[in-house]
Amino acid sequence: MSMSPTTPGFTEQTECGVDMHTPLRDFLRTETGSASVLLAAALTALAWANIGSGTYETFWQTQLSVRLGTHGVSLELREWVNSGLMTLFFFVVGLEARREFDMGELRDRRRVTLPLLAGVSGMLVPVAVYLAFNAGHSSVHGWGAAMSTDTAFALGMLALLGDRLPRGLRIFILTVAVVDDFVALVVIAVAYSGHLTWPALLVALGLFGVILLIRAAGVRRGVVYGLLATASWVALLKSGVDPVVIGLAMGLLTYAYPASRSDLERASDLFRLFREQPTPELERSVRLGLASALSPNERLQRMYHPWTSYVIVPLFALANAGITVDGGQLADAFTSPITLGILLGYVLGKPVGIVGASWLTARLSRSGLHPPVGWGAVSAGGTIAGVGFTISLLIATLAFSGKQLTEAKIGILGAVVGSLAVTWLVTWVIALLPAPSRSRALLGTGQEIVDLAVPVDVHRDHVRGPMEAPVTVVEYGDFECPYCGLAEPVIRELLSDFGDVRYVWRHFPLNDVHPHAQLAAEAAEAAAEQGAYWEMHDLLLAHQGALTAADLLRYAEEIGLDTKRFRKALREHTGAPRVAEDVESADLSGVSGTPTFFINGRRHHGAYDIESLSAAVHVAKERAALVR
Repeated sequence: MSMSPTTPGFTEQTECGVDMHTPLRDFLRTETGSASVLLAAALTALAWANIGSGTYETFWQTQLSVRLGTHGVSLELREWVNSGLMTLFFFVVGLEARREFDMGELRDRRRVTLPLLAGVSGMLVPVAVYLAFNAGHSSVHGWGAAMSTDTAFALGMLALLGDRLPRGLRIFILTVAVVDDFVALVVIAVAYSGHLTWPALLVALGLFGVILLIRAAGVRRGVVYGLLATASWVALLKSGVDPVVIGLAMGLLTYAYPASRSDLERASDLFRLFREQPTPELERSVRLGLASALSPNERLQRMYHPWTSYVIVPLFALANAGITVDGGQLADAFTSPITLGILLGYVLGKPVGIVGASWLTARLSRSGLHPPVGWGAVSAGGTIAGVGFTISLLIATLAFSGKQLTEAKIGILGAVVGSLAVTWLVTWVIALLPAPSRSRALLGTGQEIVDLAVPVDVHRDHVRGPMEAPVTVVEYGDFECPYCGLAEPVIRELLSDFGDVRYVWRHFPLNDVHPHAQLAAEAAEAAAEQGAYWEMHDLLLAHQGALTAADLLRYAEEIGLDTKRFRKALREHTGAPRVAEDVESADLSGVSGTPTFFINGRRHHGAYDIESLSAAVHVAKERAALVR
């Protein structure tokens, strides 16, 4: 089946024949939908509680027991959601954080410091606001309900705002939210757990120690980790510590790494064997080979993220957001120190804490530590972080009951609305700024991480476009890869639309799946020896199904090359060292498939249709102008 740049399949493919969207991109792509489902669940809970309050509480207080012999766990349905299913939510949060540490922005450990400090400050300031309102009241112990950002809602708001805010803000907010979640779980375990049962707690710690040991030993069977994590969860529950903490811990322990070329080649070999002998044994080997090429982190995110986004978190909202509200209750709530402490702690305290800590850190480090985006975007991120829903409700249910719990829930829901409104106001103000000021406010002037290991050298690389262009697009490609062929007209359109962009092709022949790719790459280099690289490059991509030696000689004649010299270069493989240099640079840059694009040294993980590439180039141009 053929594919064009306008078909969905084209935009979904970033490697030759393989869907290589990063987990982060897949994570963010679902946030708009999941935030909508979460909001719908919260509204449904409110409607249910007010239309049939008796049935709402009766249903969620229903006991559900799971027993094995004489041992078991018996909890209310609400507790199964809050302490059971939410463990998977924190597991996914931990997975994404681990991926950013291993492969994303945070692999440069210096970049962890600022969001770490911002996250801690973004919790301390709201808590201080809450304590200021509740000092001397019995409600002072509920301070934990005013501190933690809701990851799902915050990223959902970012997705809804779309291009109004830069993509780099998502990483910053995600890191802040993970710090939030981790500290909040510690707070739950220490301040809001029941009476500690030390034998059960020691068993949980022992089981977690076993998990660390088998991880160090290289055990990769998921069922082993699953059984040990489940046993740890039960032990924590029996100990009096909220067991959701095991989810985040397991996520943070799960490795993330890019698919290596050797693993992909082994998977290709297995697939060829299966094609020759389609037996059940080989089918299983192919599945295991394909799975082993991806990191456990990526596989688990793809497996669990849709469930947490569209089922578990909305179910949590349905179980906890239901409160009976009337005019009198609302009037009482908004004079209540609990409601005001939570509401103002989130809407005002969160942005003050995050922006203030970020600015102070940048100032004291003399810009050695600075946000990945501009201060306008940081301000919007601070207001977005004022959405405290999931963990805030979780802590509120642990800290309060009765009327106080209702007042806390009103404050939490009011903070969601207030943060949305303040964020919209901040983005509206930024949009009114003149273009240069707006770019600086959104993007800042800090340097991004460079993923391209070997910089472009105009004396060595094959460059198309202005040599001094502010934006450079590098493609690692394979002349026999059909997706590289599909990308070619997109690149031409991109260069036509942007007159100040230069394009570099580097060879990355996938010899295990494309038998003619290596010779085609050497043919392009042989043509380069006669000053006709781009003419040969264009012909090879235009005739990807005809790349035999005879075809290559015909193309050499067509563009007027000295065919005797060209034939000798092919026979003696004079272009092979040059191709090998490109392959080596690809390996150093973490390239495992084609086409792979780098824009100003930063790997482009998105689709390669004209809209996606144009948007990435536009951002690169704005950033290049700011850092000059």
